[in-house]
Amino acid sequence: MTTPYDDMWEKLNLDLAAHEGLLQVLGKFYGDIYLSQSGRLKGMEYLDFVLSEVHGLRIRELQEAKARGQKVIGTFCVFVPEELTLAADAIQVGLCAGAEIGKEAAEKILPRNTCALIKSFVGFKLARLCPYIESCDLIVGETTCDGKKKAYEIFADYAPVYVMEIPQMKQACDSNLWKAEIARFKDEIERVTGHTITAAKLKEAIKLVNARRTVLQRLNRLRAAAPAPISGRDALLINQISFYDDPVRFTAKIGELCDELEESVKAGQGIAPQDAPRLLLSGCPMAVPNWKLPFVVESSGAVIVGEESCIGTRNIRDLVDESGDTLEAMLEAIADRYLRIDCACFTPNPERLKHIVDLARDLKADGVIHYGLSFCQPYAMEAFKVEKALQDAGIPLLNIETDYSMEDVEQLKTRVEAFVEMLH
Repeated sequence: MTTPYDDMWEKLNLDLAAHEGLLQVLGKFYGDIYLSQSGRLKGMEYLDFVLSEVHGLRIRELQEAKARGQKVIGTFCVFVPEELTLAADAIQVGLCAGAEIGKEAAEKILPRNTCALIKSFVGFKLARLCPYIESCDLIVGETTCDGKKKAYEIFADYAPVYVMEIPQMKQACDSNLWKAEIARFKDEIERVTGHTITAAKLKEAIKLVNARRTVLQRLNRLRAAAPAPISGRDALLINQISFYDDPVRFTAKIGELCDELEESVKAGQGIAPQDAPRLLLSGCPMAVPNWKLPFVVESSGAVIVGEESCIGTRNIRDLVDESGDTLEAMLEAIADRYLRIDCACFTPNPERLKHIVDLARDLKADGVIHYGLSFCQPYAMEAFKVEKALQDAGIPLLNIETDYSMEDVEQLKTRVEAFVEMLH
């Protein structure tokens, strides 16, 4: 089947047959998990449109921007400061992938016991399935885990890769290292784009990214209402799309959606029954189209009211201080904000434990599901501390470890249903 985008995809060197297969699977998956929901908000129509055009119209926008001289920067992690990318008149997009397609190609060069997220983004590149990767002028990696940092060494044979060093602790020396990394990244972005980052441009970029964070914070606050006004699946989709969409357009559209949500809350309307158990998801990020667990949870009589993850509150909880006027002050503020991220790569990591308990209470969650990708050691090992913190707070926890395959869906459903039943 031909599409208006075939020529563009061919120029990007995609495997057109394999890519068409991916889009067909994605479309059916999306229909089954998202479009089958009843009582969805009208504002979700925009998100449905964005997802339907995620490899089409959005990629065309990126190609048109590149034709005007803009650069596209791809990232895998919320530690990469988008403010600097935007201040250099470049565009930043997320590259994490949440599908098994490309796994066979990835396993030819990666150990089989590598986590699904790493195998997915490597596989998407090797199998020529991702137009975002192929659109990038620079791909920025980071040292949040050993698997990722070694995978970037391999990935660098196939694409232009730059790696930021993330400190593993939060002492004064680590803060100094991180400030140096921010400065080094600024220099690299200036080199790639050919644009000098000025104080005026950086101030504008800080406000732009903060505005997107603020509207997502507003969305999260509205989810504390009972009955829950939006499904966890839809909220996850909003957070996922925030990594792809134009930030100004996205912020405006989610603002409109929040207006609609507020009306629903005032009217006492919800997406789930008043007595449906409310669950918080915690742990590893869920990249498109990794919707398996949220679908299982919300098909088991519960509703997801929050995500303590990089595709959730970890990405939007803190704003960059906007009070600085000099370049140095703003770089300091950016470094400070990003070092407050509570990724499981840090040791010790008490902030995350407090944040999970506080978030569960703020959202009136009846329980927490800690989600870990198989072979993700940082989150798997930190789950022990998370369980103890929640136990001390009197909040039930279900610990789940899985990957992107659909083989364990029935097993997951059995465990989730038992957990939900216990919460009734």
